[in-house]
Amino acid sequence: MVRVTGRVQGVGFRAWTVREAQTLGLEGWVRNEPDGSVRAVIAGGEGAVAAMLEAFAHGPPGAAVADVVREPGEDVGLSGFRIAP
Repeated sequence: MVRVTGRVQGVGFRAWTVREAQTLGLEGWVRNEPDGSVRAVIAGGEGAVAAMLEAFAHGPPGAAVADVVREPGEDVGLSGFRIAP
């Protein structure tokens, strides 16, 4: 699981994440959190996950990422990549 903080809501961060993750062949989801952060679960090959973590550090145009924090999480048989409610 990943938590991204900074100016990451209202800048297309979730849609950008879906596009990036699909390009990398990752599975999981992304959602906005009430505290203004974005949380994502990403699963896939080690190189693809590393590339997504690097991409999170920059985000889409208009974003100002302050921090990217990996948190423990479980792969629960994800399929595809989507925006979660």
